[in-house]
Amino acid sequence: MPLNNCTEHDADVEVRPSRIQGMGLIARRAFEAGEIVLRWDVSRLISREDFALLSAAEQRYTHPFDKQRLVVVQPPERFLNHSCNNNTVVRDFCDVAIREVALGEEITSNYLSDGDRSSSVRVALRIVAGK
Repeated sequence: MPLNNCTEHDADVEVRPSRIQGMGLIARRAFEAGEIVLRWDVSRLISREDFALLSAAEQRYTHPFDKQRLVVVQPPERFLNHSCNNNTVVRDFCDVAIREVALGEEITSNYLSDGDRSSSVRVALRIVAGK
């Protein structure tokens, strides 16, 4: 059963079981290359010093915001899975299609190309690799 925590800006995706890992974001409509697929909720910002205060589960969902802060990624964007053959890239805290995305296709991003390769990205890649 889909998790629909969608707001007006992300009603075009839904959280469902993923073929990649766990839960993933699935397109509820087709997207053209260059189109914004998802706008991130960046309302939960923490200092980099406070990263250690987060639970291990929450640490998995951080992304660089600026030099001093991290954003704790919220649903539904926290369910975006990694792929080396990604169909979106992160630009200004939006996932933007880099090619056509079909209705029903899983929305993916390449974690290596998003952000500044912070510790959160390295943690995410260890999770993807199962290490």
